[in-house]
Amino acid sequence: MSQQKPRKENKDNSGLRTAAKLSGIGLQMGLTIYLGNLLGSWLDQKFAKDFWEISVTLFAIAVSLYSVIKQANELNK
Repeated sequence: MSQQKPRKENKDNSGLRTAAKLSGIGLQMGLTIYLGNLLGSWLDQKFAKDFWEISVTLFAIAVSLYSVIKQANELNK
């Protein structure tokens, strides 16, 4: 059996991989905020209150920003 040589990372593909990761981060951020808004509006209707939608949406924004910063730091390593 022959030994396989370690694969060298192609510099052309590294830019494409980074772009794919960044677009995934953006989609994840948008989806998190959207789902937070849906949950908040459902809670507003369920409990007949007016503060759930904005509160849960703001929490979803904070969570998504934390996630973006964490993933961006991982890309810089």
